[in-house]
Amino acid sequence: MATNVVMPQLGESVIEGTVGKWLKQVGDRVEQYEPMLEVITDKVTTEIPAPASGTLLQILIGEGATVKAGIVLAVIGAPGEEVTSAAAPSPATTAAPARASTTRLTPVVARMIAEHHITEAELATLRGTGEGGRITKKDLENFLKTRARPTQVPAWEQPGTGELFRPTEEVLQPVATPTRGAEEIIPLTPIRRTIAEHMLRSKQVAPHVTTVHEADMSRVLKFHHAHSAEFEKQGVKLTYTAYFVQAVVAALKAFPLVNASFTDEGIVVKREVNIGIAVATDEGLMVPVIKNADEKSLLGLARAINDLASRAREKRLRPEEVQGGTFTLTNYGVFGSLFGTPIIHQPQAAILGVGAIQKRAVVIDDMLAIRPMVYLALTFDHRLLDGAQGDQFVQKIKQFLEEYPL
Repeated sequence: MATNVVMPQLGESVIEGTVGKWLKQVGDRVEQYEPMLEVITDKVTTEIPAPASGTLLQILIGEGATVKAGIVLAVIGAPGEEVTSAAAPSPATTAAPARASTTRLTPVVARMIAEHHITEAELATLRGTGEGGRITKKDLENFLKTRARPTQVPAWEQPGTGELFRPTEEVLQPVATPTRGAEEIIPLTPIRRTIAEHMLRSKQVAPHVTTVHEADMSRVLKFHHAHSAEFEKQGVKLTYTAYFVQAVVAALKAFPLVNASFTDEGIVVKREVNIGIAVATDEGLMVPVIKNADEKSLLGLARAINDLASRAREKRLRPEEVQGGTFTLTNYGVFGSLFGTPIIHQPQAAILGVGAIQKRAVVIDDMLAIRPMVYLALTFDHRLLDGAQGDQFVQKIKQFLEEYPL
């Protein structure tokens, strides 16, 4: 008997997904729970397992298509089995979409409308494919591909005329083909486009300030050397990131205003301490979140970091695992960087960047000494935090690391 492969609901608020890549083709043998395809949302790329063993008889939704949860994507059955009409796609994917609704726009869609100067008249011509006729990001991307472009840029928009230069759609749109033989256009993946949108928005809405401090990691390294083998016996790799998360938790308890968000109504201080950990993947930076990090021991933090980082690289994160963060830590030191100026993960108040741990000559009691040192760079939202608060927060992290209990 044939089994339908349906688009899952990848989180409470995720009602649709995009088929990124089919890992199996029609005629291939599929084992139950074996990854069949990749589904992309605004947050994560997730591998979807086969609901049953058998042969992939039919693929109903191609790569790049965005459909609602519950829609049939493919059919699995016995070799040569006839696919019945019951396995056909839901009418929701084939019927003419309803008139687009502009009453419930997501922040991403609203921003695209503003950035591309899409008029109400143009919106009226769109037919939203989201729930209840809602306009989706994919709808706007398809519209912009075919949108009529001006043949000439108005003089008032040209640089050097005394007016503020505002790029037109012609300037913003990438060219379809390389202008020179030595160039190549790499299409943006959904994940890369989302990262770009988030980073641009963060710089637009929050005045960024970065303060850099230096910490002596001697006691942390001594503890790590003495106890890492014990952690290994429990199946956990003890990385330095776990110590930095511990230090951040201690600092957030001492300065709860850093565990907050800026809004027009006021500063929203979060009761939960949920630490996002930036993880570099082949498709871009992912930020899975350690929920209630203040309730975890060093072992618990190390286990959570290992689990989230490995599943981020394997595309097995759930959407809710990259949501709800109240503070973010990025350890770019693993790539050899000494320090940087990280961008705040909105709507959080700050992000801590950790550089490479290096032995350096430092002055201690008027004498030169060699110590393992690390630069700690805190970027914070100046609307919410002043320089003194930011410096005191990093000093608390520095104190925690330098006085780490042995």
